[in-house]
Amino acid sequence: MKVLAFAASSSSQSINKKLVSFAASYFLNEEVEILDLNDFEMPIFSIDKEKTQGIPSLALDFSAKIASADLILISFAEHNGAYSSAFKNIFDWVSRIPKVPVFQDKPLFLMATSPGPRGGASVLELAKNRFPFNGGQVIDTFSLPSFGETFQEGKGITNPTFLQELEHKITQIQQNAAN
Repeated sequence: MKVLAFAASSSSQSINKKLVSFAASYFLNEEVEILDLNDFEMPIFSIDKEKTQGIPSLALDFSAKIASADLILISFAEHNGAYSSAFKNIFDWVSRIPKVPVFQDKPLFLMATSPGPRGGASVLELAKNRFPFNGGQVIDTFSLPSFGETFQEGKGITNPTFLQELEHKITQIQQNAAN
């Protein structure tokens, strides 16, 4: 099984990249690829740019990464209650590829974290409800609140309740993939 993981953030210090990398580390016997959205930076989407310049090759490359995966892990940064502009721009461009739904009927494990007590709940809910319309099979979600208090560099999730929840969900995903 090939696991594709990324944080829906362009921050070099992304706490969501730390979370998704931690979650991906549980897939020891799988091929895991962790993407950096900065490698897919494109002009801001507009229908005018699409008409004059076409779909950027980086959008096609991102779509090919999705096509190559058997499972996709995404951890969302929450910017004003929604997706980061970096992710939204990639999402918009990839959604313009003819006859290819963005997530290509792949199973998605959606996560979010934030410094605050809601753990990116708004953006997680937004993604959970939106992605099935874009070819995503949302199989589960996970929110980690208060990142600075519940996650430690080099150790991962330090709150036993949240750690147990994540481990349980990953175990379920792995068992379902094996069947």
